[in-house]
Amino acid sequence: MVDVLTEITIKCPRETVATYAANPDNAPEWYENIESAEWLTPKPLAVGSEIAFKARFLGKQLSYVYRIEEYVPGKLLVMSTAHGPFPMETTYTWQSVSGDSTRMTLRNCGTPAGFSIIFKPLMSFMMKKANNKDLHKIKQILERRK
Repeated sequence: MVDVLTEITIKCPRETVATYAANPDNAPEWYENIESAEWLTPKPLAVGSEIAFKARFLGKQLSYVYRIEEYVPGKLLVMSTAHGPFPMETTYTWQSVSGDSTRMTLRNCGTPAGFSIIFKPLMSFMMKKANNKDLHKIKQILERRK
């Protein structure tokens, strides 16, 4: 079982950060490991939407489908694996903080399977490292656009 929580403060309004981060079309731009995102249900994003992702993690090619479980625009997005190599839930939250800044959290929780037992102790560390890189990337992208 892994449960990794990361957060960052981005110098942009909450609506700007949340709108960008919640759009699966933007995922390949700010997630280092995501290569593509394809809508399997009609846009816009809503509870029940499904998106197919192709990613690379620990040298493995992964294909999985995330289903949107909860969505409160500008505040919360929860998605979980509908089809894929292991059950995982990803949660984003956005909170306004001082001035026009936003605190964004990214949490991944699940039980990776398909990886060697040797890699399991390393999973949380590697996921935290990847999530921190991703949050720094989204911060860079959005702050540069201001």
